[in-house]
Amino acid sequence: MTLSTLQPVHDVIGVGFGPSNLALAIFLQEQAQRTGKPLDALFIERQQHYRWHGDTLASQSELQISFLKDLVSMRNPTSPYSFVNYLNQQGRLVDFINLGTFYPCRMEFNDYLRWVAEQFSEQAAYGEQVLRIEPATGSGAIDTLKVICRAANGREHTRLTRSVVVGTGGTAKIPEQFAAFKDDPRVFHHSRYLSGIRNLPCAQGQPMRIAIIGSGQSAAEAFIDLHDSYPQVRAEMIFRASALKPADSTPFVNEIFAPAATDLMFGHSEQARRQLLEEYQNTNYSVVDAELISRIYGVLYRQKVARQQRHAVLCRQQVEHAQGDAEGISLTLRDLNSGEQRSERYDAVVLATGYERNTHRDLLAPLHGLLQDCQVDREYRALAAPALKAPIFLQGFCEDSHGLSDTLLSVLPIRSAEIGQALQRALGRSAAPSEAPDRVALASA
Repeated sequence: MTLSTLQPVHDVIGVGFGPSNLALAIFLQEQAQRTGKPLDALFIERQQHYRWHGDTLASQSELQISFLKDLVSMRNPTSPYSFVNYLNQQGRLVDFINLGTFYPCRMEFNDYLRWVAEQFSEQAAYGEQVLRIEPATGSGAIDTLKVICRAANGREHTRLTRSVVVGTGGTAKIPEQFAAFKDDPRVFHHSRYLSGIRNLPCAQGQPMRIAIIGSGQSAAEAFIDLHDSYPQVRAEMIFRASALKPADSTPFVNEIFAPAATDLMFGHSEQARRQLLEEYQNTNYSVVDAELISRIYGVLYRQKVARQQRHAVLCRQQVEHAQGDAEGISLTLRDLNSGEQRSERYDAVVLATGYERNTHRDLLAPLHGLLQDCQVDREYRALAAPALKAPIFLQGFCEDSHGLSDTLLSVLPIRSAEIGQALQRALGRSAAPSEAPDRVALASA
């Protein structure tokens, strides 16, 4: 008896149930309602319940893009899953309008995503970690894949599917200097900020000196949160750049995140793509919202007025070495202007050092010989050998080919439609031509 006769074969399994695959779930539901050809979709999420960056939601953190770039509005403004309808259902629509802003706090946007996810709970399996994705057959054409999972109790089990969409997001990037502190609660990545702070003595009102490594939005938000919420903390930002730099969110520059820019990016040569990514780095990487920069500068200025130095922003400093003992964490800093080194001792270190996006390679390692180094076509389908008939799509791992918006919220509604349509074609469930909106029309919505 084969494995496929013992359990159902899903049409598609989504690995991860963050915003990317949540947007896909919405599109697949819409298509099923329109065409009467539903797909059996299951989304597997490692977390026990829905949270989007839940451990980073400090009180002052705000979304950096318009609420109109939610899961659906750029594709279907009348969708019941829009942020506006969420506000209406929560009884806060008028209140939000009175705020006069396009930028909700991340706490509220997280609640919006949770509200949507709850409506797809029957299609979600929480508390499961996908370990790897393998061929279901040993030879010949591969039209079914095995998704090997580990449940919360530690037991492994297998699910079968005709296609996979990997949308696991980024993982914390830990600088080599701090690799030895993996199990030290005094050193943690910003992705674990709230729980990390709760485990420190400052949460009980004790004085601490805390270093924040990084110069981006996360580092700045950690700095302000420590200033506002923990009056006994001395916070020091440490980074290599010469200054905190503002994110460029001006209208013409912001067009790089428009859906049409994906076609532009994908149509370029590899060299031209690299040049575009380099040109627009200041929209997303190692930059801070301009108002937050001003607020940090104001905090430091008022310290000078009061002649009471509490916090510091240390520019042009390279962390050469980190060593821990019972007394704290000693950082060896090299001044990039003078070349001189000195040692500073901290009670804790927050690593606001960004994210890596390599989990798809680990998950797909058993298929390595069948995939072309995880390269994708325009519709995000992994390029594969003819023997691999089961389609594999990647969400959030295609910045090099599809542009800076690939890891952000900006193109979620459009991308979900492109992947959803490609899925239906690959599985023979396409809508009739008159019912299926084409990609160009979606991209110009």
